[in-house]
Amino acid sequence: MASMMQPQIILLKEGTDTSQGKPQLISNINACMAVADVVRTTLGPRGMDKLIHDDKGNTTISNDGATIMKLLDIVHPAAKILVDIAKSQDSEVGDGTTTVVLLAGEFLKEAKPFIEDGVHPQNLIRSYRTASFMAIEKIKELAVSIEGKSLDEKRSLLAKCAATTLSSKLIGGEKDFFAKMVVDAVIAIGNEDRLNMIGIKKVQGGTMRDSFLVNGVAFKKTFSYAGFEQQPKKFLNPKILLLNIELELKSEKENAEIRLSDPLQYQSIVDAEWNIIYDKLDKCVKSGAKIVLSRLAIGDLATQYFADRDIFCAGRVAEDDLHRVAAATGATVQTSVNNVIDEVLGSCEIFEEKQVGSERFNIFSGCPLGQTATIVLRGGADQFIEEAERSLHDAIMIVRRAMKNSTVVAGGGAIDMEISRYLWQHARNIAGKSQLFINAYAKALEVIPRQLCDNAGFDAIDVLNKLRQKHALAAGEGALYGVDINTGGISDSFANFVWEPAVVKINAINAATEAACLILSVDETVKNPKSESAQSDAAGMGRGRGGGGMRGGRGRGMRRR
Repeated sequence: MASMMQPQIILLKEGTDTSQGKPQLISNINACMAVADVVRTTLGPRGMDKLIHDDKGNTTISNDGATIMKLLDIVHPAAKILVDIAKSQDSEVGDGTTTVVLLAGEFLKEAKPFIEDGVHPQNLIRSYRTASFMAIEKIKELAVSIEGKSLDEKRSLLAKCAATTLSSKLIGGEKDFFAKMVVDAVIAIGNEDRLNMIGIKKVQGGTMRDSFLVNGVAFKKTFSYAGFEQQPKKFLNPKILLLNIELELKSEKENAEIRLSDPLQYQSIVDAEWNIIYDKLDKCVKSGAKIVLSRLAIGDLATQYFADRDIFCAGRVAEDDLHRVAAATGATVQTSVNNVIDEVLGSCEIFEEKQVGSERFNIFSGCPLGQTATIVLRGGADQFIEEAERSLHDAIMIVRRAMKNSTVVAGGGAIDMEISRYLWQHARNIAGKSQLFINAYAKALEVIPRQLCDNAGFDAIDVLNKLRQKHALAAGEGALYGVDINTGGISDSFANFVWEPAVVKINAINAATEAACLILSVDETVKNPKSESAQSDAAGMGRGRGGGGMRGGRGRGMRRR
């Protein structure tokens, strides 16, 4: 009797929301499947775009998985994991963000019936990890190296990788034009790892074909003072001085105090101010530089002074543009004009100021170090140019990855079907439940070709049956066959130059499997309630502030009659 009267043990704060066991796991899987359904239709060359309108009134049109996932304000804790893997895929590889979310959603969808039937999640996780390891080994085995080719051959191969990435974007219609531009930009920066060495500038107006690549640096004309129009706008082999100081008259601070015993002394103080600025300008001119750029302001006096001496100057240059000029021309940014020697000056073959649409651009080309490039994008609507920039970012990342990890695999769902076939075959040799789990993993991989067909309006069942039959051929004859988006049938993806770097697929399968295993391993969610006292304090402070504001407003306003 005493044991029945034991008091109830309260472990968590009152109001804490706890949910656990099988229903909680299935709820998490359903949330992740809902997120995957949002980006499902954006996959592939015939994928649709999403228009996202946020609370600030900004409109974004995109079919980039990572961009959509960032802009969706997802609050479900398990579904946020899919947002994180999309971001990690974007930062690590640059492309395959929709693929990674779709795969994770599909792995969970295939696991759901087993969970409902009472299978322990750890058994699923173990089999999924085994299947993931085998899939990655198979990708490495099927990958084709582009190492050791001549530069022209390499350019052509890299352009095909870029074109595959761009084919699913808004600018897919001009993929060949932009693919060549992206490859040239990436080769221009060489082994430089910093992505900000490739600048992308957006100018509204014109068509996409009016976009161009500058092998050097280009940036918009900065704010300028009177006298700027008298400066020369074109130089051949000029010396370039980069500064991080102001070149204008400095007024004294408000609390400065000078005591004079003689009114004549005031003039000497004024002269000293002028002498300081003139001394700085003289040193800039004596350095032999024909172009002076500064991150801080160059005032009207300095602008006119330089104009009289046929020197071009620009102040308030953006920091990243200044660093790119330094990297390209070999100049060093100076924080003082004292002791400006030839070693700190940069040079380029041609500098000119050029009209691009409604903007004027300062363009440095033929730079000696050549570790930077600038793409100037043209187009109609702002949203279109923004999406074009995101598309080019993906293509640039892919080309850099393909240069460093120089192995490629067939795209168009070919590699996914081949891995799926390989895992189905391997599962037959396994006794026990894990055979079913590896089969489920293999089936989940078919989501990529299936979705490519659905998004293009083809019969997915018919196309997948043809692919299965082709991939089942002996000696791996059909291993390179994928979905042909143009005809609605199947074709050799490799022969049609639908390529993607092997690292994209390896990263996607790794990240998607990790995310699925992480969500399957969670069996309880605990949500702590907000402290009631904290809520009431916040409400009280809000009321207090509001009341004070009303009284203050009346007191400072017009006198009441």
